[in-house]
Amino acid sequence: MISRFSRLALAFAVLAAALLPSSAFSEEKPLVIFAAASLKNALDHAATDWTKATGHQVSVSYAGSSALAKQIDQGAPADIFISADIPWMDDVDGKGLVAKGTRLNLLGNRLVLVAAPGYDGKPVDITQGFPLGRMLGDGRLAMADVEAVPAGRYGKAALTSLGVWADVEPKLAQAENVRAALALVARGEAPFGIVYATDARAEPEVKVIGAFPAGSHPAIIYPAAVLSSSSHEQARAFLDYLGGGEARTRFEDEGFTVLAKDEAS
Repeated sequence: MISRFSRLALAFAVLAAALLPSSAFSEEKPLVIFAAASLKNALDHAATDWTKATGHQVSVSYAGSSALAKQIDQGAPADIFISADIPWMDDVDGKGLVAKGTRLNLLGNRLVLVAAPGYDGKPVDITQGFPLGRMLGDGRLAMADVEAVPAGRYGKAALTSLGVWADVEPKLAQAENVRAALALVARGEAPFGIVYATDARAEPEVKVIGAFPAGSHPAIIYPAAVLSSSSHEQARAFLDYLGGGEARTRFEDEGFTVLAKDEAS
C-alpha cells in the first residue's frame, strides 16, 4: 500500500517532469544541409568543427545541385541549400523557398581537365581549338550531366567557347554529379574528365593536366541560403559560420576561394 508521503513524492515528480522543456527528453534535431557534391570534403570538415565547438549536430546530404533543387521544390525537409551555381539557387529563390535576407555568394572554384591513372603525356595547354577530341580517341570524356548539373554546364560552356564541343559531344560519359564523373576517371573507365579543381585535389588517383581559362565559362559561384521552410534556430548561425574565419581555412585547404566576407575580420 502506497503511503501518503510516497503519493505526494510521485505527484511532485510528475509535476516537475511536466514543467521540463521537451529538449530534456529528446535531442535537438540535426541541422539539415543540402549541398552540391563537390563540397563534400571541405563541408564535412567544417560541419565537424562546428559540432565540436557548439554541440549542435549537422547532417549533410550531397548530390547534384539540380537534384537537390528539385527535392527542395517537392518539399524535402532541409534547413540550408548550397548550390554549385547561381541558376539553381535562382530557381529555388524564385519559388519563394529561400528565407529573405539570408542568401549569399559563399565560394568560388575553377574548372580543370584530369587524366586517369597511368597517363604519361604532357600537360595540356587549354586554348582555342585544343585537340581534346583527338586525345580521347575511342575513349570517353567524363563530365557531370551537361544539361542539368552545374559542373557539366560549366564544362559544356567552356568546350563550346573554345570551339571543341562538336568534336567531344559524341564521346561524353555523363554522370549524375561531378564526384561521379571524377570516379569514372579515377577508376580508369574514362581517360579524361572535366571536374572542379577542388575535386581533383580530393582524388589522388587522377592527375590534373590542364586548367580551363576563367573567361571560357561563367564564373563558378556557390550561393548558399537558409530555406524559408526551416525553423531550426541554428540555421542562420551555421550559415554565418561557413563564411567566417574558421570555416574559411577548411574551404581554402581544399582549393576553394571564399567569397563571403568574414564580418569578424
